[in-house]
Amino acid sequence: MIEALDLLMSESLWAAVLRIATPLIFGVLGALLCERSGVLNLGIEGIMTMGAMTGWLTVYLGGDLWMGLVIAALAGALMGLLHAGLTVPLGLSQHVSGLGITLFASALAYYLYRLIVEVGETPPTIEPFRPYAVPVLSDIPVLGPVLFTQTAPTYLALVTVAVLAYVLARTPLGLAIRMTGENPHAVEAQGLNPNALRVGAVVAGSALMGLGGAFLTTAAFNSFFPEMVQGRGWICIALVVFASWQPGKALVGALLFAFFDAYQLRLQTVVEGVPYQLFLMAPYVLSIVALILVARRAEVPEALMAPYRRGER
Repeated sequence: MIEALDLLMSESLWAAVLRIATPLIFGVLGALLCERSGVLNLGIEGIMTMGAMTGWLTVYLGGDLWMGLVIAALAGALMGLLHAGLTVPLGLSQHVSGLGITLFASALAYYLYRLIVEVGETPPTIEPFRPYAVPVLSDIPVLGPVLFTQTAPTYLALVTVAVLAYVLARTPLGLAIRMTGENPHAVEAQGLNPNALRVGAVVAGSALMGLGGAFLTTAAFNSFFPEMVQGRGWICIALVVFASWQPGKALVGALLFAFFDAYQLRLQTVVEGVPYQLFLMAPYVLSIVALILVARRAEVPEALMAPYRRGER
């Protein structure tokens, strides 16, 4: 018990929490942006897989790491455009389209990987992002090693939280996106095009999802394998509800899940006689409990999953 408590005081634990949370932060922000505009994007799992593959492949073929992130974001945006095209102007089922995007993007990513890359006994690797210690700030006791010795994509994820929170809460564009998710007819009455806003939000949100996938192959690991997203996309969908569609709370939710995950990995080394499957299950069970406690008070955007057709009420 004492060793388990000592783990909570470890700087390496909290640094790992922020590292594990990074793909979740990108993913949950992307899903949040889509849903704020009224579109549920269940394609997130496939989009993150596509982002992971394209980001890695760009670097493997000679591009730099930042180019890998850009290409991953573009690949995610392209998948988002496909989803938006099916669900916004055509009004098809967002559930069916999203699941179709997940299956299509995951299969396409693996197919392209096997088509382009020669895979031997061990998967090929790249040189990933390395942790960057921010001068002066990284020397701050406790906080410095945790927050200011991360990789560049983690810093980008934290900045993205602040930017998206500001855009949604403080700008006319953010107001238009939020109103599109609540009452698209009111948006049309102001001379704006709700469908265009929804398409733009889904494309931008999917680009963020692609970045979340790219983090896995360009920072967390240095190779690609098809199952590497491991359900993180579905966790992000749940975290949007946990966050009540607020970027700041989304960050808290991502960190909470990452803490459960990082802590259980370390508990396995100090607690004996407990099947490791229970430790692996713990983050998901605790996240479900937290989701249940919060979801009752969550206010769902009124027009979420409701197709908008001009002139209809």
